Amino acid sequence: MTKETQIQAVEALVSSLLTEDQDYFLVEVSIKPVNNIKVYLDADSGVIIEKCVSLNRKLYRAIVESELLPDGEFSLEVSSPGVDEPLRSIRQYRKNIGRHVEVVQTEGPALTGKLTDATEDAITLEVEEGKGKKKTIATHVVLYTNIKTTVVQIVF
Repeated sequence: MTKETQIQAVEALVSSLLTEDQDYFLVEVSIKPVNNIKVYLDADSGVIIEKCVSLNRKLYRAIVESELLPDGEFSLEVSSPGVDEPLRSIRQYRKNIGRHVEVVQTEGPALTGKLTDATEDAITLEVEEGKGKKKTIATHVVLYTNIKTTVVQIVF
């Protein structure tokens, strides 16, 4: 079984376990060469540690029962993506509307501004341009296909 097939199988198991709680959604699954499975979850109202622990236990049992990995030798981590992790899904973009983000584009300059909208095709940012009395707010619409990474910025 290839790593990609294993990842798809774990994604399917996670999705079936998350059907009871529509607030949570899968962001990413990765499997390292030493069978270290990492599952990243997010939630519209924020991820709580108890949910990660509960899902970890259920998912561990499901992986063992399905004999997904040879000899049952694997480690499993279930967590939310860190604050420095890029956004990966439209649902994450929508959850972060109103926050400041940095968007690195595949073409063009990086943009830092307030995320104001996330549609099926693009995001909208309000970016401050200029300084002092010449400061203006410009609206930029960026297609997902032109986004390399988007990271939420912590503003103090």
